[in-house]
Amino acid sequence: MNEAKQTLQLPGARERFYRRERQSVPAARAFVRAALTDWGVDGERADDILLCVSELATNALVHGVPPGRGFLLSVIPYGGGIRVEVHDSGDGEPAVPHGARDAEGGRGLFLVETLADKWGVGARDPGKVVWCEVAAQGIPRRLPQ
Repeated sequence: MNEAKQTLQLPGARERFYRRERQSVPAARAFVRAALTDWGVDGERADDILLCVSELATNALVHGVPPGRGFLLSVIPYGGGIRVEVHDSGDGEPAVPHGARDAEGGRGLFLVETLADKWGVGARDPGKVVWCEVAAQGIPRRLPQ
């Protein structure tokens, strides 16, 4: 599951750092929504991507970002879809909890697993990167420069 990518080297990738605060999740969604609009991605797959962003950002804030720190969100277009990466400095490896479908809480990664075509966790020092990929029509074959 270790498929972390170097976002700064990928044309068209966008990234933004968010502090450990509640308003970071809607700000992250707005940031990704603007990127998707620029890339011509809309409809149901855009909604799926935005929900994945919400869940990954929320998980980073609740479980992965120590006090006084934040997380880096990267959104990367590629020929067949969009990759979302959330980098944080916390330890541990996120996993879909057993019985997540019926639980009142802890369903974030279950939703990501359901909506995304692929997802995983990669190592970074310190911390980890949790990522997902969602196939979406309309992604330009030529990435933005």
